[in-house]
Amino acid sequence: MKKPTFMIGIAGTHSTGKSTFVSRVAEKLEGRGLSVGQIGDLATKARDVGFPILSDHTYESTLWIIAEGMRQEAEALLTSDVVLVDRPVPDALGYLTAALEVSSRGISRERLSELQTIVAAHATRYNLLIITELDHAIPLGPERDTNAIFRSAAGQHVTAVIDQVRPQAIRMTSKNVDKVVAGAVEKALGNFSKGGC
Repeated sequence: MKKPTFMIGIAGTHSTGKSTFVSRVAEKLEGRGLSVGQIGDLATKARDVGFPILSDHTYESTLWIIAEGMRQEAEALLTSDVVLVDRPVPDALGYLTAALEVSSRGISRERLSELQTIVAAHATRYNLLIITELDHAIPLGPERDTNAIFRSAAGQHVTAVIDQVRPQAIRMTSKNVDKVVAGAVEKALGNFSKGGC
């Protein structure tokens, strides 16, 4: 019998508290004896491979990020009770559509439809999906892209994608972080008490 698992994805534009959220939730769940796998921001890895990212995102870079994200999630679910995903699959599509808008580019309807179909199907795999809200009063983290127009566009487009594929996603703002962290931990722990762990 397959052991129960729980996957949490947190999406949103850069420097909106995603990595901090993942660290806090992981610490609390590990403190309760659960094994936690973490999937980090794959855009940097895509860039290191040679793909353009951020406002230069393309169909190819987005497809690579989506495929690599899905691969890493599947692998992490083999060995972890809980998998925390900093930038789940829908996030990549939001970044692409933001990049296309900001740079006045386009891709074919067929390629966009392909990505939308993959994202919509995969979004159901997350037991909990969280979307961050951009607070312009919070400064960018170190070594972050400083293009404010793209950062805002990414926030809007990621939110639009999440609203389409998972309208019940939880909103995390700079004011309700503690509540969202506590709720995520409670839901994950509840899954294991129901599963008999």
